This record gives sequence, C-alpha cells and structure tokens, in this order.
Amino acid sequence: MASKSSSAVELDVGDRTVRISNPDRVYFPETGATKLDLVQYYLSVGDGIVNALRDRPCMLHRFPKGLSGDKVHQKRLPQGAPEWIPTVRVFFPRYGRHADELCVRELADVIWAVQMSTVEFHPWNSRRADTERPDEWRIDLDPMPDCPWSRVQRVAGVVHEVLDELGAVGWPKTSGGNGLHVYVRIAPEHGFADVRRAALAFAHEVERRAPDDVTTTWWRRDRDPELLFVDYNQNARDHTIAAAYSVRGVPEATVSTPIRWDEIPDIDPRDFTMKTVPSRYAEVGDLHAGIDDAVFAIDELLERADRDRLETEPPEEDS
Repeated sequence: MASKSSSAVELDVGDRTVRISNPDRVYFPETGATKLDLVQYYLSVGDGIVNALRDRPCMLHRFPKGLSGDKVHQKRLPQGAPEWIPTVRVFFPRYGRHADELCVRELADVIWAVQMSTVEFHPWNSRRADTERPDEWRIDLDPMPDCPWSRVQRVAGVVHEVLDELGAVGWPKTSGGNGLHVYVRIAPEHGFADVRRAALAFAHEVERRAPDDVTTTWWRRDRDPELLFVDYNQNARDHTIAAAYSVRGVPEATVSTPIRWDEIPDIDPRDFTMKTVPSRYAEVGDLHAGIDDAVFAIDELLERADRDRLETEPPEEDS
C-alpha cells in the first residue's frame, strides 16, 4: 500500500521549478521506492533520457497509485500541464482523431511527467519536424517464453555482424525485460512502411544466419516458444518501446539501459535497475550520446526487400 504522503516539494530543474506532490508515495512496493526516488533517478540520468526522448511524440505509462494500482497508457498530454510543456499533434487514422502528445525538449519536461505519475516513457521513432518519416530504425530482439538469455546474447552477435557488413552503427540497450533493443539512426527520408520493410529484410538475414535461434514468423501462436523473434513490426507507425534510460513498471524497477556490444556476453539484464543505473551512468555517461552522428541509409535493405518480394502486412487470420 502507498504510504501516507508528506508535503509537496519543489525542485529546480534547469530554468524551471517543478512541484512534486505526494513525494513519499510508494511506487514500487517490492523495493519501497517512492515517487521522489523515481524523480531523483531521472535527474541522475538527465542528459541520457532527454537525448532518448528529444522532439519525439511520447506515450506515457502512468501509475497514479504506484504499481499496486492501475496502469494508464496515455497518448494525450495529462491535464493540468503548465504552458511551457511542449507537445506535438499526431493523427490516428484508425480512430479519426488527433492527440497532443508530450514532446520533450528539456529535463524539466521529463520530471513534470514523473510528477504526473509517469514511470515509463515510450517515444515514437520519428520527430516533431516530420512525424511521418522515422529517423530511427529499431531492432527488437524479443525472446519467446522459453527462449534462454544465452540465445538472446548469441543472436545479438549475429545482429552486430550484419550491421557491420552493412556499414550501420547499432546502439544496443537492454529492454528492461528479457530482450535487447538495437537502435540505428537513419535519415528521415522514408515513411513507416518502408522502414518496416527494411527492418524485415534485415530480420530475414539474421534468421538466415541463425535459423536454429531466430524466427520472423508473424503470428505468435505459430512461433517456436524457444526461439527469439526479431520483431520488425516495432517500426510500424505508432508502435513504441521503452526509451533508453526508462524505468519499467515492474516490481524490480528494471531500466532499459544502453550497453556496449562487448558487454553483452557477460551481462544479466536484471542487474540494471533504478538503484544501480545512476552509479553506472556517473561512471560511463550516456552510451548513446553519439547516435545522431552515425546516420545510415536504408536503401540497400529496401533493395533486398524488393528483390525478395517481402511484404510486411500480416496474412489473413485463419478462418
């Protein structure tokens, strides 16, 4: 249960003052971490979380009562935002509606969102300047229920090998769960459908090289539960995954943490938590800081997709 909350505190974050209400409310009952602990965590990785979110539409995973209460998936900016909180308007064709989503510019924007009970930040892979043209290709190594961590580590090596051959720089991070994410900065010259097709061509190449470890089968029910799914669909429009440095809404308060390629054979993703990442960040800094300086063109992957007649639309559901 949440503890009895103390008086609000005010924090100076850059040029802003952010009021934190209920700072002693326990958000993570298993560890006892409070709302203020969560704020202090995000302050400790400030440059990194802003770098991961800057200028991107961002969906918020909010826990108004902490993890013991309900989880809210929030696309629209929560009510009560000060005038300085930046937003970007995006359109959702399925519903025929627009939403003004948080679009972070500075650390105070992040801390305000945490004040509004946000635990997880899930940004788009496109930015404010053109929300319909992604500048980030995301490789999601998603283990099926019986897939061992050793298989994820092994496939990560294959991913690194293929990226090197393509001349692409990949920026790996833990997912905060059992998988790994690898981001590649791309020129914002293509729509979501093309980026998704390029991602599928890449996934097929990884599967070709590691057929005993990898699947690209669309339907979950048809996948071998011991394999790793290279989830190219995370590049679809409005599909989001937890940002680098985002805490995850799980009892252990794990963090989606940037790592080096040479660390992958030795790490345990459960070791990266809200308690441990600040000291790591103080030591190594933001390992994704250089991502904007390594832009990759996806043309070769699109040519492969054309050559192999790859389509990203799912087959019709079985009748």
